[in-house]
Amino acid sequence: MADAKKQADKAAKKQVRAAKKAQRKETRSQMWQVFNMQRKQDKALIPLLLLAILGIPLVLFLIGLIWGGQWWMLPIGIAAGVVAAMFIFTRRVERDVYKRAEGQQGAAGWAVENLRSGVGMTWRTKTAVAVTTQMDAVHRVIGLCGVVLVGEGSPHRLKPMLAQQKKRLNRVAPGVPVYEIITGNGEGQTPIAKLQRELVKLPRNYKKNDVAALAARIEAMDNVGNAPGGSLPKGPLPKGASMSGMNRRARRQAERKGEA
Repeated sequence: MADAKKQADKAAKKQVRAAKKAQRKETRSQMWQVFNMQRKQDKALIPLLLLAILGIPLVLFLIGLIWGGQWWMLPIGIAAGVVAAMFIFTRRVERDVYKRAEGQQGAAGWAVENLRSGVGMTWRTKTAVAVTTQMDAVHRVIGLCGVVLVGEGSPHRLKPMLAQQKKRLNRVAPGVPVYEIITGNGEGQTPIAKLQRELVKLPRNYKKNDVAALAARIEAMDNVGNAPGGSLPKGPLPKGASMSGMNRRARRQAERKGEA
């Protein structure tokens, strides 16, 4: 019994190692494909990568010699050069991806979903909290600043949508700062490539641990329409009507739908 269990554990570990190995291989293959695509359209990529990989180690090596033969500076320079090259590569790929996405429908939503959480930064996002038939959309970002409403589309249609969302947020989370950003290349608009930069510039009104609690309060608002009473009409009750009568009618309608 014990031997069978050991064999099962070994087989499970072997499968895990094989899966990790296959995943690493796939990741390397994808990175190589991205690199080949990028170098064909970005002529400055290779020179910049070589400058980082060779230049940084050389500079640190020379500094080590000046300090009296500090050879340990060379491996540090090699590691720093590789890290710098990876940073340059990812940022140039990201820049070109944003450039291609600029002006396309849904580009701001894609940018919101791909916000980077760096040191001291955290984001809770939801796309398309409001949408029109013309594909104007409002997206929501919750972070250390409070709430940011990101609009994409026609500004004159977005303004009432943003105002409505801001009113809803003020009811659910009164006192929470709400900022508005309209993406685009027009006056007063923010290109999607600079969206994260603009978000980071906003004041930090909350601590990182407060974001989850704030998001939970606001995200509960999204489910109100799905609640059992969410479909009841707003406004005063008709004359002579009562809640019990309305509930009985609602139950009869639900039963008829179930029989159908």
